[in-house]
Amino acid sequence: MGIVGEAHNVRILGSGEQVILSHGFGTDQSIWKFMVPYLLENYRVVLYDNMGAGTTNPEYYDFERYSTMEGFAYDLFAILEELEVKSCVFVGHSIKSMVGALASIFRSDLISKLITLCGTPSMVLNDKYYIGGFEKEELEEMFEGMRSNYMAWCSGYAPLIVGGDMESEAVQEFSRTLFNMRPDIALSYDQVVFSSDMREILPMVKVPWHILQSSKNIPPMVGEFLHQNVGGPSVIELMPTSSHLPQLTSPDIVIPLILKHIELDITQPPK
Repeated sequence: MGIVGEAHNVRILGSGEQVILSHGFGTDQSIWKFMVPYLLENYRVVLYDNMGAGTTNPEYYDFERYSTMEGFAYDLFAILEELEVKSCVFVGHSIKSMVGALASIFRSDLISKLITLCGTPSMVLNDKYYIGGFEKEELEEMFEGMRSNYMAWCSGYAPLIVGGDMESEAVQEFSRTLFNMRPDIALSYDQVVFSSDMREILPMVKVPWHILQSSKNIPPMVGEFLHQNVGGPSVIELMPTSSHLPQLTSPDIVIPLILKHIELDITQPPK
């Protein structure tokens, strides 16, 4: 493994068509632990940790580089280049769906398909055309909570995002990866995640986009907005889940859906 692979704890498993799994804020590649075994029979799976995750070296976190989503997209390119990946299916969770979208705009030859789980181009900026889910005042309150007492903030945030109480296995798992982040990095990362508005790039995305949304998590308008505004073919499917981390809380629902959408070709008319 090269320098980039080591920095991102890259793991390569299985063989076949290449599938890249990218986790969202507060987690690491372990979020895909239920999914991976079902991919290994037919696919070459690339797992990596986004810089800033608790499993990465905090000294490598460049606050300027990661002040926009482009910094994370450049990391993805560096990983794919080091692994000599020529084409892959990108599966992105939450805001990392936008990293895949950016990557597909810059290098459509590398990203053959986007599959996004609870993806969103913006979590704020509510108006009559778009409901992101958060008001700016709510975000400022959240950021202040992170600054004043990160551990206490994590204890409240984890059940809210996962759904359930602190005794549930999924909440405890998310709490573990959230706690592992260095507080100043988590705050900076979260500010980028919640402040980003990527809606303008959607028409530039030309690769097939498979949009999987929890039906009771991100506002339904978000998934439909993605579906209606991307520049290439797209399909949307609502999952009967309420968590923002359904691959952790509802793997029995998420696993067959992702497998189906990896195989599904939406560029061809139905037979």
